[in-house]
Amino acid sequence: MPCVKGLVESGCLTSIPSKYVFPRKSGDDSMFSEAEAIIPTIDLSLLTGGTPYQRSKVIQDLANACLDWGFFMVVNHGVPKKVMDDMVSGCLGFFDLTEEEKQEYAGKQLFDPIRSGTSFNLTVDDAFLWRDYLKIHVHPNFHAPTKPADFSEISEEYCRKAREVASELLKGISEGLGLEESYIVKTMEVDKGSQLLVANLYPPCPQPEVVMGLPPHSDHGLLTLLIQNDVSGLQVLHRGKWVPVNPLPNSFLVNTGDHMEILTNGKYKSVVHRVVVNEKATRISIGTAHGPPLDAIVSPSLELGHREGYCPTYHALKYREYMELQQSRRLDGKSCLDRIKVHQSDHIPQDC
Repeated sequence: MPCVKGLVESGCLTSIPSKYVFPRKSGDDSMFSEAEAIIPTIDLSLLTGGTPYQRSKVIQDLANACLDWGFFMVVNHGVPKKVMDDMVSGCLGFFDLTEEEKQEYAGKQLFDPIRSGTSFNLTVDDAFLWRDYLKIHVHPNFHAPTKPADFSEISEEYCRKAREVASELLKGISEGLGLEESYIVKTMEVDKGSQLLVANLYPPCPQPEVVMGLPPHSDHGLLTLLIQNDVSGLQVLHRGKWVPVNPLPNSFLVNTGDHMEILTNGKYKSVVHRVVVNEKATRISIGTAHGPPLDAIVSPSLELGHREGYCPTYHALKYREYMELQQSRRLDGKSCLDRIKVHQSDHIPQDC
């Protein structure tokens, strides 16, 4: 199937093909204004190098952000602006390759090292998404396209620095839960865990109100770190309303994923988010999803559970199997997470 970028640049687009028209539900567009909902901001430099008081406050702010939002911005993270800008430029360079060049990376299987394509899952999507993508498994084994020429070097440096930021955030989140600083990093084996890079291109659309860049969904993994160009489009669901996200310059946008919700037994909820498009400008975003090794079994934390005295809300499942479950279905809110919830009819341990 041709990419959306090619469709837009063909000059033949006079109306939106029916297969891209995305059905809307009643109440889908209930919105907060930016003034009504201020997204939490975390200063990473105070977490890693502040005074004891400053560090304690940031840990509490991080805990509050995870508890109330599942989403926050990170500033003063130490990743040079040039590294972030080069990553955006490198991904734009990939999407500017010819169709034939991009077809070299049209992987068919979920765990192919590199996959380039469009929409989400063409075999199950009810409506195609106004989105082209590049997905790369970059850790524990690094992969990259050979084109553009400098993409491999740029993406390897960026992904390494993103892992460092994610690791520091997970340490702060562990402490905010009352656990040892290294608890999540060690328990989830984050140092040798999975890191998936996903670059998304959202070309301008003549009828943006009838299409969707990405429908409401939550991410797999523990944390997703996101950067973008200066075109808005990301919205997060907060207290039943959508909040438009306009990030501070040189910041990371971070959301908690489904496996953070599983690990904390529902205390920290993964955030539902979506992407809308516009008729004037191309938006590009680069996300890195950080999770445990693919064959790690993820379940609610025993240490957190024993201390707080609750029973598991989610069944244990391999990270690989969860990704397969999510990627084989339409993106639909938190439907994947709902499938592994413990129900009353399931076996409940007697000590619960």
